[in-house]
Amino acid sequence: MNPEPPVPETGVLAVASHVVSGHVGNKIAVFVLQSMGCDVAALNTVQFSNHTGYRRVKGTKLAAHEITDLWDGLKQSHLDNFDMMLSGYVPGAAGVEAVGRIAKELKENAASKPGSFFWVLDPVMGDNGKIYVAEDVVPAYQSLVHHADLILPNQFEAELLSGVEITDSASLEHAIEVLHEKYNLPHIVITSVSLPIRSAAQTPFSTPRTSSPIQSQVPNTPTMSVVGSTRTSDRKPRLFTIQFPVFNAYFSGTGDMFAALMVIRMREAVTYSSTDSSLQQTASWLSPDDVAPTDLPLARAAEKVLASMHEVLARTCENIASDLSASVTRISARKGVSEDEVRADSETMHLLKSHAAELKLARNLGCLREPTVQYRAESMRP
Repeated sequence: MNPEPPVPETGVLAVASHVVSGHVGNKIAVFVLQSMGCDVAALNTVQFSNHTGYRRVKGTKLAAHEITDLWDGLKQSHLDNFDMMLSGYVPGAAGVEAVGRIAKELKENAASKPGSFFWVLDPVMGDNGKIYVAEDVVPAYQSLVHHADLILPNQFEAELLSGVEITDSASLEHAIEVLHEKYNLPHIVITSVSLPIRSAAQTPFSTPRTSSPIQSQVPNTPTMSVVGSTRTSDRKPRLFTIQFPVFNAYFSGTGDMFAALMVIRMREAVTYSSTDSSLQQTASWLSPDDVAPTDLPLARAAEKVLASMHEVLARTCENIASDLSASVTRISARKGVSEDEVRADSETMHLLKSHAAELKLARNLGCLREPTVQYRAESMRP
């Protein structure tokens, strides 16, 4: 593994949740960013014992004024110089607004040097048609999202922000068009699209970028897609999609890992861009209009992100059964009951399965730093 980090020195303010045990929110973001060579300041919006998927959790949430107090503390000690900001889960509309003020302040401070600050916003609101934050969080994000450089909503969150119900490839494209036009968003990646997505490769007479051999095969497992776009100077989308296989397991924290890796890989793609050496000095790192969708830094970044995620999830899946078995044995010995009795307790098994499915990051640094790219971006329009 190459000992050199993939990016130049990069200071990142990471604003998200924190758990004592497990891997979600800033627990993932800080590890991933530091492992890839970034200097990270972690502003934790919640402090929980474990993630909420366990259905048992203890801990506290920061109020909006506490988020602001922490930021003011950084400023008074001159610790507020950042190249990038990553924001994830924030409890409540007032908290979202407080985080938005931090991002706006950092952007204003960097206004005289275009490209010197970049905000990656994961607008955590819900999934699969269900809002799991307070309803006033949605308008709070709608009011500040135009300040972000890159947003990473899932399919449901993209619907909430755009006001477009996404039911097929056409409505998905329309939602992205609305996000670019309405909010003037430079970059968008919709992180989990379960719909069949039509790419230019399926359009007659197109000449798309070559897919990998694995991607070209008929998939024998369920797949999902990410769909991304970097707008042109007249706010038109440059759409690409990447299809990838889905593992038969439920994980928590995958969106957080995707977001943290996008910070790194976007910085890397812009720094070493083969199409525009001046991109680092361009506001929001917007590529010239003649750059094709699959040649965008955003597309190249997403390819590497998905490569890392696929490898980490594969390693995690390999160990779930053995980890679960070991946990059952441990609980059996501790309680003085048989393993069959442990397995018959549905609540205990849910807890043990949740623990077994925690992402395996610490011993898989090679997957983060030097993944093998198997799934390539394809243009969605000829």
